[in-house]
Amino acid sequence: MKTDQEKFWQGEFGEGYINRNKSDQLLSANIHFFSKVLERTHEVKNILELGCNIGMNLRALQCIKSDLDLTGVDINQGAIDEVNKWAGAKGICGSILEIDFETQYHLTFTKGVLIHINPDMLNSVYDSLYKASKKYILVAEYYNPTPVSIEYHGEKDKLFKRDFAGDMLARFNDLKLIDYGFLYRHDPNFPQDDISWFLMEKV
Repeated sequence: MKTDQEKFWQGEFGEGYINRNKSDQLLSANIHFFSKVLERTHEVKNILELGCNIGMNLRALQCIKSDLDLTGVDINQGAIDEVNKWAGAKGICGSILEIDFETQYHLTFTKGVLIHINPDMLNSVYDSLYKASKKYILVAEYYNPTPVSIEYHGEKDKLFKRDFAGDMLARFNDLKLIDYGFLYRHDPNFPQDDISWFLMEKV
């Protein structure tokens, strides 16, 4: 492991996160969210998620479009075991800071993952999202106009907020923003964490 953040998610805290994030309500909210995202895309047939945990986002995507070829990467072996047990997606255990992809995907994305990456290593993840994408990139994360570190479950330097999409748009000249929005924890029907999402396209 290269960073303290990776060790944190590979270990006991990552195992606890698995058990805290299994619910029908989350699945319904994810279906609602990803339906809106996919409406803005064309001919998406395969999707890659970096930091998939147990695959709740991938499960929602399969519910929306059952013929999608889905792949998820996560650093926690227990989480990947859950993905592969489900068998609706291919789960790969590894660090998203190091993994290389031979395949390109119509859509690559993160949801609640970039916020936990060491800021010094973000460009490596941006590059992976970009290189593995044939056309679309989605980031759904906590937004802040300037970088800031927030205490997370009593831990320091485990959660960071910034303009992740802005970073990517500045880094890659052929990326164009095509849609964005906000997921609200007090939504009466489909509550999620307070996440801002940005869908970008290679042009």
